[in-house]
Amino acid sequence: MFENYKVPSELVPSDPRFGVGPSLIPTEFIQKLADTKAELLGTSHRKPAVKNLVKEIQDGLRSFYNLPEGYEIVMGNGGATFLFDMIGLGLVRKKSVHYTCGEFSNKWYKSHNLIPWIDAEEIASEYGQGCEPKDHADADMVCFTLNETSTGVQTTTIPTVSEDTLVAVDATSGAGQIPLDLSKIDCYFFSPQKVFASEGGLFVAIMSPKALKRAEEINSSDRYIPGIMNWKTAIDNSVKNQTYNTPSISTLFFLNEQVKLMNSQGGQKYAVEHANKKAELIYGWAKEESFLEAFVQDEKYRSTSVATINLDEKYDANALVKVLEDQNIANGINSYRKLGKNQFRISLFHNVKLEDLLKLTKIISNAINEASA
Repeated sequence: MFENYKVPSELVPSDPRFGVGPSLIPTEFIQKLADTKAELLGTSHRKPAVKNLVKEIQDGLRSFYNLPEGYEIVMGNGGATFLFDMIGLGLVRKKSVHYTCGEFSNKWYKSHNLIPWIDAEEIASEYGQGCEPKDHADADMVCFTLNETSTGVQTTTIPTVSEDTLVAVDATSGAGQIPLDLSKIDCYFFSPQKVFASEGGLFVAIMSPKALKRAEEINSSDRYIPGIMNWKTAIDNSVKNQTYNTPSISTLFFLNEQVKLMNSQGGQKYAVEHANKKAELIYGWAKEESFLEAFVQDEKYRSTSVATINLDEKYDANALVKVLEDQNIANGINSYRKLGKNQFRISLFHNVKLEDLLKLTKIISNAINEASA
């Protein structure tokens, strides 16, 4: 159907990386890392060069998010998925409630559900539909996902909870451009391979005084927690601008460069405005074209970082994706594999240029129109 389609030269984007993760790391970041030569890579993470790098990230994020007094930025190895278990083991007393709307929010629920002493309750929405987290008096943690990467659903309603309940948010693919009031959140965590344009395997957890107190409380109990998942250990090291065990220094470096870039452009305010422009473009395009439709029907829940766009069943989205990948025009815009939808899943992350997104919309529309002729 699309095998003879050739993208015209004037529509070739400046970068083909439109996938939703790992993210588009600017090539200039890679060159900057190379320019450090022997000063950084191969250095112990207990030495000043790496500790200063960690501190710069923490200070940069504190500024970006305008964090309230008493919040700590805790960093460690393992990524956000690792935290699904770590949070259950070290921050939940007896019960967590999970609002799920896709594959990754469901994984978080499943992780807590497997811990024998936790009563994990799932409140599930159909894939493509949003959710409205609420307080649960019988739960000591309410969990939701800021941006469900698999479905392109964002959740921005923060429940008002009691002093005995923590609000935890997996912000992985929305952190940096989908705003939330962190003063109402106790554990806001992400790995940096999305909007923050680094690589995976690292977690960043922004913790409130309530969450820090809970970590101390559970650590003082007789509950067994593996050393690598111990929150007190992670917090104590982070206060010293360290991680518990050896991190990927290149991951730290790229994250720091992206945080510096975003702060220099105007911080979170600019990042949000920039994301909204791209979302308006992509969803406006889907509305205009008769063969396209936004997967998320309710505009309130449409992600401004990951767009999921359905294609008319007359056309094979995967076939077009393959043609565009073979020509190195657009990489990674296929739908989430387990979702099984005939759709495109397109990154609106910070480093994806608006003009490149515009070109991508024209490329896809041209291909469909040619196939229809």
